Amino acid sequence: MASNPVVVVHGIPNCDTVKKARAWLTAHGVGHRFHDVRRDGLPPERLASWAAATTPEALLNRKGSTWRGLADGERAAAATGSGLLALIARHPTLLRRPVVEWPEGPTIGFDPVVFAERLPGL
Repeated sequence: MASNPVVVVHGIPNCDTVKKARAWLTAHGVGHRFHDVRRDGLPPERLASWAAATTPEALLNRKGSTWRGLADGERAAAATGSGLLALIARHPTLLRRPVVEWPEGPTIGFDPVVFAERLPGL
């Protein structure tokens, strides 16, 4: 496996799913770099590229406390793709985590089967 960080994991450090993904990558010898979206920010162009590779809706975490704490007007902004991306850019913890940038493109969330499928490309 590659030891150079060719994979970037985007999320927040205290998220259990992010922790599982990072542990899985380490256990499988996959070099990776962590990008804390809360501390380091979340550039709109990065969000747009992920949305183009998946869908804007796939990026939204509706289960977290950030979503529950939004006003109805802010939640309504999520009705359109551009509004949803702007909302995530303003509130990075609304990002479904982790978003992992692989050489072949991003994955959202942690699924060991999907991660294993990406290994031959590294």
